Amino acid sequence: MNENVYWVIELAVNPGRFEDLKTLIAELLEANRKEVGFLTCEFAISDDRQVCHIYERFQDSAAIMNHLQSFGANLPRDFSKY
Repeated sequence: MNENVYWVIELAVNPGRFEDLKTLIAELLEANRKEVGFLTCEFAISDDRQVCHIYERFQDSAAIMNHLQSFGANLPRDFSKY
């Protein structure tokens, strides 16, 4: 039985903020790689750069709960600007 937990997130990219989003994604991915139980993360950007899909997979529910607890510390204060 596979206990992996994953989710797919869809984000709208604010106009003119695509380059900032790319930087943020790189920073968040680096932080995720350090988390216990993190398995993979993939990003897909629409051709018009208006939508970003994120796929994240974790070893189990404990790993995803750890991710949720540490996630806020890795975000800039005003995440909505991206």
